[in-house]
Amino acid sequence: MNEQKKEERNTIMDPKETSFGGSLLVPSVQELVKEPLTKVPPRYIRHDQDPPIATSLSSSSPQVPIIDMKNLLSDNSNDSEMEKEKLHLACRDWGFFQLVNHKVSCLLIEKVKKETQEFLELPLEEKKKYWQKSGDLEGFGQAFVVSEEQKLDWGDMFYMITLPSYLRKPHLFPNLPLPFRDTLEEYSKQVENAALETLMFIAKALNMNHDEMKVLFTNGVQMMRMNYYPPCPEPEQVIGITPHSDAAGITFLLQLNQVEGLQIKKNDIWIPVTPLSNAFIVNIGDILEIVSNGAYKSIEHRAVRLSIATFLSPNLDGDLGPATSIINSNTPPRFKRIAVVDYIKNVFSRELNGKSNVDQYYI
Repeated sequence: MNEQKKEERNTIMDPKETSFGGSLLVPSVQELVKEPLTKVPPRYIRHDQDPPIATSLSSSSPQVPIIDMKNLLSDNSNDSEMEKEKLHLACRDWGFFQLVNHKVSCLLIEKVKKETQEFLELPLEEKKKYWQKSGDLEGFGQAFVVSEEQKLDWGDMFYMITLPSYLRKPHLFPNLPLPFRDTLEEYSKQVENAALETLMFIAKALNMNHDEMKVLFTNGVQMMRMNYYPPCPEPEQVIGITPHSDAAGITFLLQLNQVEGLQIKKNDIWIPVTPLSNAFIVNIGDILEIVSNGAYKSIEHRAVRLSIATFLSPNLDGDLGPATSIINSNTPPRFKRIAVVDYIKNVFSRELNGKSNVDQYYI
């Protein structure tokens, strides 16, 4: 991008004024449970959802694939080709995998886990500095709440745009307490590098022109969502986060402890995922389903534990649709094209609901 165009875009997208959408303000569940509760308030009761799974994976249960970045990068062509094929099958058949040897510092990961948990447990008075503002999404609060009648998730979130840095809200990222701010700055960069590297290999697995993927996601929009799900007096009645597929291109999820918290829907069965130490749980988002022309599908999932999700979406300059390098007369486009900015705004104007976001773009 030339400097003039970049300057024009930065002027138009003033972080103090720019918003991709808003969410109605709702009570903090973390504060709610500080009073002794024996019953869940009616707005949080989710009889419309399958109850959470309490059982652990058995040895015969299907396991989310494990992808080793070291093998993908190997000079040994057999190792790299075999890992690329594993990646292809993971994206096609699961939409999820655990990524190991991803080059994000293990020491940094431990710092992020510790400091994120401390941040989520700040006193209410401190949190108010970072609270959601009316008509905005970022800060402590909830997302995708579009009506006063809507059922609520049993959880709180802290959400913010982390990259590009000119989109950061002045009262959020630049105002975070130290050393947390510096830790997140480094984490944001390292996860962006790991995500871009992973996307390049996904392009290869798709037989897609790797430059097309690079242009789409370089200088892309990175968002972080920190999730806190407090203990519940009636856990079978609530959902930590409504089942959904991620709207972004790719998600890197870091669970803050080794307890099973993520559940993914495969063949209409909810499967719990046990996180590996120092691994990221990576999943295909709706944008990659569109880019891959439906070859790789985003998968519904839900969560019930502490976690930090980092989402990478395309840069805001262009539009979004099936990759031209995989479209031909035998494989026509299955999705409409849409401007990236319009796509993101549309995501946050709707209630979270399964795969309804990506389904609207099918031709």
